[in-house]
Amino acid sequence: MTDPANTHFYEPKNGHGLAHDPFNAIIGPRPIGWVSTKGRDGSVNLAPYSFFNAFNYTPPILGFSSVGSKNSLRNIRETGEFVWNLATKDIAEQMNLSCATLPYGSSEFTFASLTEAPSRLVAPPRVAESPVNFECKVTEIIQMKSHTGVLAQSWLVLGEAVAIHIDKKLLKDGVFDTFNADIILRAGGPSAYALIKPDSRFDMKRPP
Repeated sequence: MTDPANTHFYEPKNGHGLAHDPFNAIIGPRPIGWVSTKGRDGSVNLAPYSFFNAFNYTPPILGFSSVGSKNSLRNIRETGEFVWNLATKDIAEQMNLSCATLPYGSSEFTFASLTEAPSRLVAPPRVAESPVNFECKVTEIIQMKSHTGVLAQSWLVLGEAVAIHIDKKLLKDGVFDTFNADIILRAGGPSAYALIKPDSRFDMKRPP
């Protein structure tokens, strides 16, 4: 049984009382939603989101949450498309640079020295340096709300991956080589990231 004397308890509405909010540090490490979009006027945006994950197999659905109405959300509302790009260790610095707040219409691709690659089925470009890209068509945009119904200034964007690009060197006997892809994940605090490596792997079989 947990000892209350050794437990930090708080109600989020009253603040956490710590140096940094532990919520997203505990839910992690989290995959990075590195999302490229294109607006109606042709403006291209690229931004990483730490509230991101996959939600369904068939059809393949993934989603990210925009905390605040940002340029990615604006473009997605206008065109209904986005591309998710896998963030890996060798392009971690460029991914981080794409966090920069630039004026609408300025390219994070250029700012972060990344290459736009044409997509096959959607208008937004892919990150050419990324080994995996999911071309997505938006299925839903949901504004978040509290349990009392108060709307939050955050929007969950869900999209169906309609086209997928995978670097063949990461396919081993028909299986994606997760542990040698150098995938990076968002971890706790204001600056921490984690790296998936083979020595962190363990296996368990599901019960019948």
